[in-house]
Amino acid sequence: MAGSGALSGTTPLDRVSDFPAIPAGWSYLDTAATSQKPQAVIDAITRAYDTTYATVHRGVYQRSADMTLAYEAARRRVASFIGAGGPEECVFVRGATEGINLIAQGWAERHLKAGDRILLSMLEHHSNIVPWQLIAERIGVAIDVVPLTQDGRIDLDAMAAMIQPEHKLVSLAHVSNVLGSVLDARRAADIAHSVGAKLLLDGCQAVPRVAVDVAALDCDFYVFSGHKLYGPTGIGVLWGRPELLEAMHPVQGGGAMIDRVTFERTTYAPPPARFEAGTPHIIGALGLHAAIDYVDSIGLDAIHAHETALVTAARDALGRINSVRLLGPDDAAGIVSFVVEGVHPHDVGTILDEERVAIRAGHHCAQPLMDVLGVPATARASFGVYNGRSDVDALVRGLERVSRIFG
Repeated sequence: MAGSGALSGTTPLDRVSDFPAIPAGWSYLDTAATSQKPQAVIDAITRAYDTTYATVHRGVYQRSADMTLAYEAARRRVASFIGAGGPEECVFVRGATEGINLIAQGWAERHLKAGDRILLSMLEHHSNIVPWQLIAERIGVAIDVVPLTQDGRIDLDAMAAMIQPEHKLVSLAHVSNVLGSVLDARRAADIAHSVGAKLLLDGCQAVPRVAVDVAALDCDFYVFSGHKLYGPTGIGVLWGRPELLEAMHPVQGGGAMIDRVTFERTTYAPPPARFEAGTPHIIGALGLHAAIDYVDSIGLDAIHAHETALVTAARDALGRINSVRLLGPDDAAGIVSFVVEGVHPHDVGTILDEERVAIRAGHHCAQPLMDVLGVPATARASFGVYNGRSDVDALVRGLERVSRIFG
């Protein structure tokens, strides 16, 4: 069964039985794209739709009041999970993409001006590139790009040399979705703050794998998506320092985000309601609450140790296949990217699928990084709490078949 098998030096989590969508003999190695959902999350969503469903923030009847309490309890749970100062610092969004766009349109477009600069890195996801390009087109800011080290990390020495007082925002991935390289986020914050710039961290690949404390990281904004954290799709979180959220303009108008509306003038609710126009994804928030509870019941330290052991086992095994070239650092967080010489990653993914191994093949929404790596695409295996050594073995067997087929 997927997820079984001991790993040298650590105890396997053996959590595959918690995930009903993972059948016996199927190795799901695409967690970096989206995680499978544990029964606890499925049950929370089903229960909310089946027995307790109502709208929030508006109804005076008891069920609506109860659902409002549950929805806001989810916000408090998120705040405690990431070390926020309080729930009012956490905005529910559809995902990290919407969170970054909200910062771009609600903060950057209002506070930056022509001649200011934004600093990104070469390994960013498209969702942390395109919103800033749109802002650059609108207000005339410039974008600079930090290079990578030889093993695929954001080069903070280069960043320290590049940063200037004109840089008003630095936006970086906490963990690369392609290479799994982990950013020294606190040092990045120190570098950004040395010139008065704000630091935004894309935490999509970090929150399922490593403990996050936004206060300790000293960042200014943090975003992540629930569906990569064993929660449902369509829900995510934008955390921001209170004074920054207060200085942001709403980018959507409608119900729930207002203080008072007249045809002459509208005043807005304080954060986070200011940024949550319309009926929210109520059940998504409850599902995210259940997902955080599930992850905490295992412990992020245990998850990180487990995934680190899987990455080590996978890199050791793949490194013995002559046709495989590994990418990224040896201590990648939960992700192993590679290419098979002479074989397109899509062909690799197709053959592995025939072997009941699911990986991601493509540019992973990181085309500038592909240009740096000198490849059109990579194959990527990414691990979760439901994986074990048997999944690594299945991956290796599949790649050995790829080598036989393509010679």
